[in-house]
Amino acid sequence: MISQSSIAQVFETARVEEVIGDFVQLKKSGSSFKGLSPFSEERSPSFMVSPVKQIWKDFSSGKGGNAVTFLMEHEHFTYPEAIKYLAKKYNIEIEETERTDEEKAQQDVRESLYLVSEYANTYFQKVLHNTNQGKAIGLSYFKERGFTEETIKKFQLGYSLDEWQAFSDEALSKGYKIEFLAATGLTIVKGEKHFDRFKGRVMFPIHSMSGRILGYGGRILTNDKKAAKYLNSPESEIYHKSKVLYGLYYAKQSIAKEDNCYLVEGYTDVIQFHQTGITNVVSSSGTALSADQIRLINRLTNNITVLFDGDAAGVRASLRGIDLILEQGVNVKVCTFPDGEDPDSFSKSNTLEELKEYLSENAKDFIQFKASLLVKEANNDPIKKAETIREIVNSIALIPDQIKREIYIQECARIMDISENVLFSTLAQINKKDSQSASQNYPPPDQQAFQVVKNEPETKRKVDVQFELERKIIEILMLYGDKTEQFDDEMLVEDAASGEMLSEPTKQEARVFEKIYLDLQEDEMQFSNPQFKALYYSIIDKLNQDENFSTKNFVNQLDQDSASTITTILMEDERYNLHDWERNMIVPKEKTDAVAQLVSQTILSLRCHLIDRKVEDYKNEILKNESDSRSIMEDVTDYLGLKMLLSRKLGKVIG
Repeated sequence: MISQSSIAQVFETARVEEVIGDFVQLKKSGSSFKGLSPFSEERSPSFMVSPVKQIWKDFSSGKGGNAVTFLMEHEHFTYPEAIKYLAKKYNIEIEETERTDEEKAQQDVRESLYLVSEYANTYFQKVLHNTNQGKAIGLSYFKERGFTEETIKKFQLGYSLDEWQAFSDEALSKGYKIEFLAATGLTIVKGEKHFDRFKGRVMFPIHSMSGRILGYGGRILTNDKKAAKYLNSPESEIYHKSKVLYGLYYAKQSIAKEDNCYLVEGYTDVIQFHQTGITNVVSSSGTALSADQIRLINRLTNNITVLFDGDAAGVRASLRGIDLILEQGVNVKVCTFPDGEDPDSFSKSNTLEELKEYLSENAKDFIQFKASLLVKEANNDPIKKAETIREIVNSIALIPDQIKREIYIQECARIMDISENVLFSTLAQINKKDSQSASQNYPPPDQQAFQVVKNEPETKRKVDVQFELERKIIEILMLYGDKTEQFDDEMLVEDAASGEMLSEPTKQEARVFEKIYLDLQEDEMQFSNPQFKALYYSIIDKLNQDENFSTKNFVNQLDQDSASTITTILMEDERYNLHDWERNMIVPKEKTDAVAQLVSQTILSLRCHLIDRKVEDYKNEILKNESDSRSIMEDVTDYLGLKMLLSRKLGKVIG
């Protein structure tokens, strides 16, 4: 168990925008930040982070919370794991009691796989640095590749002994279960026997975006023709190779800062680039590039530069990956290295300045690259040139943004010396063909030509007025409950001439939460929503006891369901920031401009609504009990008179 003082220190120190910024590219939007949702596929931002409130909200999935809940949602951490992650990030030493054997046994399968993978990582590094075989074979190999001791430790490189059961037996002796060793793929089980999958290989641990070990890549160092040169962990509960990028854990901050990601093919390409000084680089780990991997990068940047070696055949085979990047709406450039060079060798033989200069001068827009590559292949053959142009237009057709498509068509026309009209016509044909094939998958019902189809009337969603008003009261209390405001009020005074009681406007100074509480008490108004009711009394109690009320601290003390509700309420107004209204000279009025007005308007609206409901109840009662209708009608008249007075007040408040 983690001590409460440690948890409190973590919550006090952690900044939600910094934590989420490690996983999502955030851009300033007013007083908040916005970005693409990490929980759904989207091209327009619907993810908001509020540094002031220290909470986040994803409007596409409905999820929200604080820094801890983000890690629990995004990284599937347990609560203690999220606290430990934040403690490590902010260099906070946490007090923790040792877990019992029973608590260890209760860990779920997923956590057990992580624990096994973490142990393996420690073991392989220990073998590399502390055994004769590890130093003679594994460490020598890494140093021959030009990796420094610092780089080897940074990337947690290791070595698996060239023995059939060395790792597995060691893990079993430490109490790790064979089923979890097998589930991670570290151990191969055949009947009653077990073997090390990565026997005799140098080890490259593959991290999640948050730094957890998901799997491994292992390179064999012998000339065994029967064994694969590189071997990856098999798919498991925690490792899905099409959803992972090697080096992303080390590159994420640099990618967001540089607003560009270099994409290479191998582990050593990534490591050598980092050692040279370029850290915004990742690898697809030898697997075919997938849409999920592109979306991982797209959370951090909308720009990818693909780096190829000088092998023309390899470049040609990789063009499909470029099309896939375009299809995801990401900008893509391509840079090739001289013949016989790859990212690893080129960065090793050049300084940081030389490498940066080469990348800057040789990174071409995808259309320039594809055109130059395919034109060489066409070799002045008109038929091949026509095929080349069609292939380029096919790539342009994949781009979801219409403006970008048009610009690329113009660029293609210039490079290939062909009419824009012809290219636009070809693009239209491709789009038409695609839409027709899509419609074949979902054929429309038979419909006669020019038949007028009557639109089905849309069912309007009935608004629960009381729910919305109670929700608004919770929002006001959370945002402004501790503020002191001047409220317009009325005081009854006796007229000296007539002796009648008259209403006289007056000003009353009060804290917002006190005003709300007293007004609701005066009319004996009760919350109908149980969750809002519980939150209301909890907030009032906290505001009454704590003069330094903090939204962040209050949310952190709630259970997950209540915290999610509060987050949703508080972040609702952040929708304004998603639309960049201010850029279009539309400036939504800030609530802080008129807090007293907002409070009065909400309370009066709730009163009017409750009167409407009371009148409706009386009407139903008259229908059931005609004998007592006169007295009921008198009550109805009184209520309607009261509502008229309240409506006048409400009109004054709104006006």
